[in-house]
Amino acid sequence: MRNRGRVSGEKKTLKKKVVNADKISRNPSLESLKNLFLLYIAELKEKLGDYYYSMGVNGKTDKLAVVGVYPSFMGWSIPYMIGAAKAHPLPVLLGCCLLFFMAVEYSLIMVSSGSPPYDVGFVWTQSLHDGLMQRPALNTLLAAMNTIFVGMQTGYILWAWLVEGRVRPTIAALFMFPSRGILGYLTQLPLPQDFLGSGVDFPVGNVSFFLFFSGHVAAAVIASIDMKRMRRHHMASMFDILNVLQSVRLLVTRGHYTIDLAAGLGAGWLFDSLAGRYEESKRNVVQKENFDYEPLINAKAALIS
Repeated sequence: MRNRGRVSGEKKTLKKKVVNADKISRNPSLESLKNLFLLYIAELKEKLGDYYYSMGVNGKTDKLAVVGVYPSFMGWSIPYMIGAAKAHPLPVLLGCCLLFFMAVEYSLIMVSSGSPPYDVGFVWTQSLHDGLMQRPALNTLLAAMNTIFVGMQTGYILWAWLVEGRVRPTIAALFMFPSRGILGYLTQLPLPQDFLGSGVDFPVGNVSFFLFFSGHVAAAVIASIDMKRMRRHHMASMFDILNVLQSVRLLVTRGHYTIDLAAGLGAGWLFDSLAGRYEESKRNVVQKENFDYEPLINAKAALIS
């Protein structure tokens, strides 16, 4: 009885398949879709197995790569991923930071439109701010010292150009200050509450200034990078320390937001790199055109370097 039931069930299934096939054969559109699908599957299988060999050195055949649409991740294994993580810990750390700050961003309670900006640097330096507010003479002294440091940055950048004939720090500063002016004008941030100004602070005289980004920090970074490039490591270390102290003071006096200082740090590196590319392009012109003199970049120094 069981065998008879199984046989009858198989007959019914076969009959259904025949009926479905007959329906498809009667419907030309379904038949064409079926054929297209089968062709796509066959082509996909062919591409997934598409390996090719290229000629290596000295005419020897060498398997260089797998080409086609074979996904790279399909070759990953657990030992491979562990080894990759050990060999490249920084991208792994950055990936974890990405996930962490995505969670922070999507769960954060945003600052209301009528409230002052929330700045972590202001929170961390609140006690120093309160102490400096009660000591105006100390605030004036620190402002004067900071202005002297700005003069040191400017003096070094001009010295490198006018005395040593190296224009890269000056070009970097020329890239930086107009960019700061454009960005500062496009987004004019409100002056932080409890700002502690001084008549001797740079810019001198309690005049208006752009908050984003910090020109103090960016110029110090440009000078420090050039010092390291010229192997003046002790001077560069001194500038880096003074730049950190300057950044703390700007936070304590509420002269800049934390984001202004961080952007100033990145701007210094960025515009030094752009100045280097500009200088290199001019060197190539001097060498290609065989100029005897180039107005900004000394031809002899360019050819020697």
